[in-house]
Amino acid sequence: MSKPRVFITRNIFPEAIKAIEKVAEVDLWTDEMPPSREILLQRSKGVDGILCLLTDGIDAEFMDNAGSQLKVISQIAVGYNNIDIAEATKRGIPVGYTPDVLTHATADFAFTLLMAAARLVIPGHIAAHDGSWKTWHPLHFLGQDIFGSKIGIVGMGRIGFEMAKRSTGFDMEILYYDVNRREDLEKQLKMTHVGLDELLTESDFVSIHVDLNPSTKHMFSTNQFKKMKSSSVIINAARGPVIDHMALYSALKDKEIAAAGLDVTDPEPIPNDHPLLSLDNCLIVPHIASATVETRRAMSNLAATNLINGLSGVSLSTCVNPEVDK
Repeated sequence: MSKPRVFITRNIFPEAIKAIEKVAEVDLWTDEMPPSREILLQRSKGVDGILCLLTDGIDAEFMDNAGSQLKVISQIAVGYNNIDIAEATKRGIPVGYTPDVLTHATADFAFTLLMAAARLVIPGHIAAHDGSWKTWHPLHFLGQDIFGSKIGIVGMGRIGFEMAKRSTGFDMEILYYDVNRREDLEKQLKMTHVGLDELLTESDFVSIHVDLNPSTKHMFSTNQFKKMKSSSVIINAARGPVIDHMALYSALKDKEIAAAGLDVTDPEPIPNDHPLLSLDNCLIVPHIASATVETRRAMSNLAATNLINGLSGVSLSTCVNPEVDK
């Protein structure tokens, strides 16, 4: 009996690939850049499973092209807005993803962005390297205090809660906004559920931890930035389109807010000529919040396990649509 066929759209940790190769015939895309739409469709035609990334559009066209034998979609990410979940569910295809394993690394990095943006780490680094640092001066590179300040966390899921836990080490007052009040979590940490407007007006730091859906796209735009303190710092390690980037540019340029730290942008990569890149008070990094050896290895292994389970007719370890994963 021949092995099932799978397409893996990017190189992942070798042990994960080896595990998949034990049960399936693997077609691995090894280029650094994602496969084009044409190549994605071509290489996935007739496959039984796919291991994909956020850059891969997994929609009805893809599923039609792959064929009715497609058994499982395994995503190596906690987000899955690139996948038509409703369509996969209609076809009885379980969709795996990789939550939990990246929670701590992402929260660590969100707090890293907060500290770096607040304390002007990048402008200071540049000054030390380009010769513009001439002397120590009492008024040079003045950032914002973190200890004892007030943080507003938007989205109290796994990563939002871990961000709150890290904030306690800096004796920060914690406000949070979520569509659902999390009284269970409030018992574990001293934090206060507030409306979004109150969070924006009161917080020294605003950290975004929501998923991307129609209600959160451009959740932060001109009106929201105008409500924030002029000394405030906004952090986004969630999804790029949650922030209206041109509105953010205007808010930073006009000093309506003090700084921003972005792990995610819209689009990704951000174009070299984007206005945000011209600002000293906007720290942008290339979507690396989960980029530790340990975390990316765990993500690879979990995605591989989900793929193998789906091919074998076993329930996925982490499934977006568990109603079809039986």
